[in-house]
Amino acid sequence: MTPKIDGNQGIYEIGCGIYDVTGPAAEVGMMGFAEVAQTTQGIYMRLYSRAFILGDGVRRVVYVCADLCMIYQAVKQAVVQRVQKDAELAEFYDDKNILLSATHTHSGPGGYSHHFLYNLTTKGFIPQNFDAIVEGIYQSIRRAHHNIEPGHIYMARGRLDGYGFNRAKRPYAMNPEEERARYTSDLENEMTLLKFVAVSNTETKGTDAEGSLGARGASNRPLASGRELGMINWLGVHPTSIGPVNRLIGGDNKGLAEYWFERDKKADVRQKKTFVAAFALAPAGDVSPNLWGVADGIHDYEHMEIIARKQYDKAVELYEACGAVGAAAPGASDAVAAQQLKGPVDSRHRYVDFSRLHIDALNVDTVPAAMGATFLAGSTEDNASQVSIFHEGATVDSLQGNEKILTSAIDSVFGVVWPKTLSEDYIKGQAPKKILVPTGLATFDGNPWTPQILPVQVLRIGQLAVAAQPTEITTMAGRRVCERVKQALAVAGVTHAVVASHSNAYSSYVTTREEYAGQEYEGASTHFGPYTLDGFLQEYERLAKAIADGSGIPQGIYPKDYGLTQLTLQPGVVYDAASRGKKFGDVLVDTRAEYKIGEEVVAEFQSAHPKNDLLTMDNFALVQRKAGGTWEDVFGDRDPCLTFTWQRLKGAESKAILRWNTREAEPGEYRLVHRGVAKAFWFGRKTRFEGTSRVFVIS
Repeated sequence: MTPKIDGNQGIYEIGCGIYDVTGPAAEVGMMGFAEVAQTTQGIYMRLYSRAFILGDGVRRVVYVCADLCMIYQAVKQAVVQRVQKDAELAEFYDDKNILLSATHTHSGPGGYSHHFLYNLTTKGFIPQNFDAIVEGIYQSIRRAHHNIEPGHIYMARGRLDGYGFNRAKRPYAMNPEEERARYTSDLENEMTLLKFVAVSNTETKGTDAEGSLGARGASNRPLASGRELGMINWLGVHPTSIGPVNRLIGGDNKGLAEYWFERDKKADVRQKKTFVAAFALAPAGDVSPNLWGVADGIHDYEHMEIIARKQYDKAVELYEACGAVGAAAPGASDAVAAQQLKGPVDSRHRYVDFSRLHIDALNVDTVPAAMGATFLAGSTEDNASQVSIFHEGATVDSLQGNEKILTSAIDSVFGVVWPKTLSEDYIKGQAPKKILVPTGLATFDGNPWTPQILPVQVLRIGQLAVAAQPTEITTMAGRRVCERVKQALAVAGVTHAVVASHSNAYSSYVTTREEYAGQEYEGASTHFGPYTLDGFLQEYERLAKAIADGSGIPQGIYPKDYGLTQLTLQPGVVYDAASRGKKFGDVLVDTRAEYKIGEEVVAEFQSAHPKNDLLTMDNFALVQRKAGGTWEDVFGDRDPCLTFTWQRLKGAESKAILRWNTREAEPGEYRLVHRGVAKAFWFGRKTRFEGTSRVFVIS
């Protein structure tokens, strides 16, 4: 018998799902560092979308954490459209209760926005990557929906140190002294974790036609006592451990922590039902993981493992503090607080035009988006290759010499094409920012270079509130959001709040008004002027109050989808060719016959372009171990110990290089396997191929 779902009694609908969102693994510009030369050239770890569906018997919410640099507005729109076309899902999920967030890895392919600025360094829109992301997120939600069952949710919180540093100390210090004094660090050191477990067999209290799962779109199934279903945690740190020298796709420090946690739970992504662990992003706009200096391309993977281990170890501690089978229990650390969540699940969502938002409490308006002079330099703490002629903190009144000459020339160009960029109201509305790129007024076919209408969303899960932030938000700005949301929902029993950064859309950064005045990279990248955060605070409070009193809220103006106006400068694959005397899959450089544990195994294969087939939920590279008379897959594209590198040789010829770090291997007989799809010159026919190395021994 299925227990009655009742959030007030701590019995929720819970569904977890995971699916591949890995895009083209060759010759596509990577997203995050804005380096045109940084294009994909293989995989060190596949990217995944992790979906969690939570319901109280009346309402449901969907939380997705995807291993992507950003969630662009076009992605959210397309995912919702895909969900609404699915007869099984459409009844339950829409814009208002679906929250899509990104981990912000800088090691993934880009070109999946419908706004010009974010496709600039990827040479335009990449439909193949966009489609892979949308389909993968949709499939993860679908899996989560089919996996819904009764369960409990436990929350644990605890302090973590040593995972990063505040890279914008001068702007942070400009915040009011009394506000800074309330905190012990210029980082938000607390990790918040949710643990999901199935109800035990002893909790079957009967069924109810309205409260049972069977009546709400998920099948009844036997219940295992305290079976672990999944986990989400939030911590703010940039996944920029792997720097711009890198050419391989991967999830950086958060993706690696996810991999370790799921591996410990023996998760198998090939199975539609498996344990799912998400390391989600909290406010990290001013938080760098690069404690050793800027990523140098030499020690990146070593440093990534250290930062990933910090997050993983803390997550394990918090997870175990919730009890081995879900009973909230004291943790090992005095700093850990664990509790069971009880109460309603709810959500409010609204589209807000930030180009002209009136902020009632201040009687001021925001203005159309613009990027300031020092945005061009990027964050030098995370990318040493970015150089700008502008001095740090350049403002309207502090420009010097060549800075004035350059900005004057840029102003003239934009002013001729878009005269409103020179209006006094616009310039004053962005001050003290010196406008460099007027992204809200510069348009192509009516499409602004960055979004002006943004989604604002708040979820409630028992005592926890989640504010979806469509930007990179700084530490202090995130604290203000949490406080405002908690205050508005306190009357409803909410005691804790987190900010889900990089959610539902992307509009660069948000700082506090005080940090904005400093006009370092983060302030220069805050789009709608100094009152941007105040606008978000007003809207979050409005949504939170609506949840608290059970009222509805107008959805605002749905943003236009500019998908039909997208252009790309990247050619497709014409055809593949094998080297003289070779065929696809042939070994070019074979392994040795024997290795010791800890050595690297390398083999090279005749290959074809990875764009021909993304091999979604499959592998370009495999390690297989001999077991009796059969070969078993041991490691694949998901595993960071095995990397796949693609290299163009000449013309249409290419090779694949497989590298396996054997430090976690067991003795035995192994072989490396490379898979791919080749495209013929005539009629573009595609053929799958496979190549295997010699059998070698690990001892």
